[in-house]
Amino acid sequence: MAKPSKGRVAALRRRADRLRRGLAKLYPDARCALNFDNPLQLLIATILSAQCTDTRVNLVTPALFARFPDARAFAEADRNELETMIQSTGFFRNKAKNIQECCKILVQRHDGEVPATMEELVPLPGVGRKTANVVLGNAFGVPGITVDTHVTRLSRRMGLTQHDDPEKIERDLMELVPRREWTMFSHRMILHGRQVCSARKPNCLGCALAKDCPKVGVVPS
Repeated sequence: MAKPSKGRVAALRRRADRLRRGLAKLYPDARCALNFDNPLQLLIATILSAQCTDTRVNLVTPALFARFPDARAFAEADRNELETMIQSTGFFRNKAKNIQECCKILVQRHDGEVPATMEELVPLPGVGRKTANVVLGNAFGVPGITVDTHVTRLSRRMGLTQHDDPEKIERDLMELVPRREWTMFSHRMILHGRQVCSARKPNCLGCALAKDCPKVGVVPS
């Protein structure tokens, strides 16, 4: 793929800035949709949110966190009990395994605490850059862009990236959005994807960002 010209990059950054400011006006109070009281709870909730709605995860986690209050409790939990408690989130066997293995490492290497760096989070079972950015941005205040299905879809429709790979999309957005805005930009893109720019029937006519979107009225395959 040819490297875009400086003029095209400048124009893209101006459009990205208009979209970012438009999202900020639409969703000034955007926040993480997962309920949590500490970094470990957010880490567990984010692992559970894979292929599951945040609403469903929030129904499961109060009892889960009451039963297993820290990393050691999760690490030493009865696997069958843990699976039963998270069954409604889907893929519960794999999630239970990842949660336990992750928490064992937290206990063994991090004194039961969730580390606050990308380099330490990504190697944990069940944790990739997406989950790490959620935890860093919302539990530790470290800016990060969370590339989920909504951010992927909207970024491509808005012409902010041509990639499908989440890491490449993340890098593209990092170049276009000020670092201090990375976390909030992610929240706002996710909200816009849920409320307006849905996968199958985007509401282009009712979209306040339509004037800066090159895909208005077009539903990509």
